[in-house]
Amino acid sequence: MKKHNFSAGPCVLPKSVMEQAAAAVLNFDEGLSLLEISHRSKPFVDVMENARSLALELLGLEGKGYKALFLQGGASTQFLMVALNLLEKRAGYLNSGTWADKSIKEAKIYDDIYEVGSSKAANFNYIPKGYDIPEDYDYFHCTSNNTIFGTQMKSFPNAPVPMVCDMSSDIFSRQLDFTQFDLIYAGAQKNMGPAGTTLVVVKEDILGKVSRKIPSMMDYKVHIGKGSMFNTPPVFAVYVSMLTMQWLKDLGGIKAIEEINNKKASLIYSEIDLNPLFKGYAVKEDRSNMNATFTLENENLKETFDAMCVEAGINGINGHRSVGGYRASMYNALSLDSVKALVEVMSELESKA
Repeated sequence: MKKHNFSAGPCVLPKSVMEQAAAAVLNFDEGLSLLEISHRSKPFVDVMENARSLALELLGLEGKGYKALFLQGGASTQFLMVALNLLEKRAGYLNSGTWADKSIKEAKIYDDIYEVGSSKAANFNYIPKGYDIPEDYDYFHCTSNNTIFGTQMKSFPNAPVPMVCDMSSDIFSRQLDFTQFDLIYAGAQKNMGPAGTTLVVVKEDILGKVSRKIPSMMDYKVHIGKGSMFNTPPVFAVYVSMLTMQWLKDLGGIKAIEEINNKKASLIYSEIDLNPLFKGYAVKEDRSNMNATFTLENENLKETFDAMCVEAGINGINGHRSVGGYRASMYNALSLDSVKALVEVMSELESKA
């Protein structure tokens, strides 16, 4: 039976990428496995350079003063690295979800951190708006998509200071003017590849302005200088991320995938709104195209609905404990057919109720 993988992360990957990655594990370089080659060997150096180049190309940032890095430690380490590299006196953070909240907690270790807006009181079911970003901040930090709560920033402020964005769960999913961001980071496992590496895209001219000493492993300039090879990189994760980005490029890039993502989101949200058995969690204007969160109006139907999903091969739609209910993560590699399969089960439940 075909499995429809709606897991929030690690993410669904394209079948062709999985096949290429599986083959590389057995034989990547003249009989050597991808898992055992030297990261200093030319074949893998080429992989790293290609991955970094593809990231900038897909985002439209080639030749615009940006560098792409593939680091370790997940987005959680970036909460710390951003502050270490950019925070001198004070910074502003938009608190729109669990991970934004955690980024604030980490940054507060160093200096003054101010929440310019927060939706915490409403359990993060919307994106804060109408906030001010003072010109004396070192930077402004936001989270583009909130995986747990199913909200997404549809627009970004015209910040008078460098703008940093955690794009872990919607990187490469929609067209944006990426030059408005001075630093972007994204854990690979939600929309780009397997767990183990984190993409960082940073504009070089914002670095080197803090007075503190930065440990080498936490210094963006050190990693840029070493081409993401300052220490042994996560070879497999970088390789699969490269394959996924190449798959996206061959598909037609972000423009092409955005059209598909819009269709998937429209399909499931239409069912949520029209089916009286279900209710959306996030406010409509802030609904995420990547993570649709919803609940059953009648919890007595949960056992029946869960069994129907299992029978249809639907996997990974349980909601996070912070929200409950269900969460359908519709990352780039999830097919429209998978969303149709879920919608059919939801519709069938209504006919049975």
